[in-house]
Amino acid sequence: CYRENILKTAKALVEDTKLLVSGAASSQDKLAQAAQSSANTITQLAEVVKLGAASLGSDDPETQVVLINAIKDVAKALSDLIGATKGAASKPADDPSMYQLKGAAKVMVTNVTSLLKTVKAVEDEATRGTRALEATIEYIKQELTVFQSTEVPEKTSSPEESIRMTKGITMATAKAVAAGNSCRQEDVIATANLSRKAVADMLTACKQASYHPDVSEEVRERALRFGTECTLGYLELLEHVLLV
Repeated sequence: CYRENILKTAKALVEDTKLLVSGAASSQDKLAQAAQSSANTITQLAEVVKLGAASLGSDDPETQVVLINAIKDVAKALSDLIGATKGAASKPADDPSMYQLKGAAKVMVTNVTSLLKTVKAVEDEATRGTRALEATIEYIKQELTVFQSTEVPEKTSSPEESIRMTKGITMATAKAVAAGNSCRQEDVIATANLSRKAVADMLTACKQASYHPDVSEEVRERALRFGTECTLGYLELLEHVLLV
């Protein structure tokens, strides 16, 4: 029942996405309508996904987290898409903002597809861990793209904060190795959830610290490079766990 409702609402959201993209080239009224419609649809989708997660019962909290993370990714992608749509409104077809809009729409559809795959996998215990890991790998890749962009973070943090966040990577690495050895679905799901948070926290802290006022441009470039290399290395580890 929940799966059918999620599927139906997700399809409606994809239609809203198309309207948002086309709305950038039309009137402000149509754009506003498309934004309002998508906001209503994501609220409905979040509700049915939460009900689906609750139906799993409290015995499987890690899988519940996987579902909630999937809808959070869709909501974030929609927010980015609406922002890109506003930026591209009334601009010519070859304007850079139009390429950003197309990229945001692609991420949006990718995350909706990922959500639907996750919902399907939840019904099959044998594939839950694999799907959770695939979703985390996709999420980390998206976070790395944001990290590598030229966008300056809204706030800065100390280098010490960045160092503190690397401890999460160490813990997640140990968990990933253990999951690769045990091959138990619950271990793999827990690894996927922990990895997602650890890498995202590290990337945020690294970028914020690299833009600290006391940091030179040379040190900033090195910090950003090592943040990227660390993430790529961790992605390779997760790919190996997936292969196992």
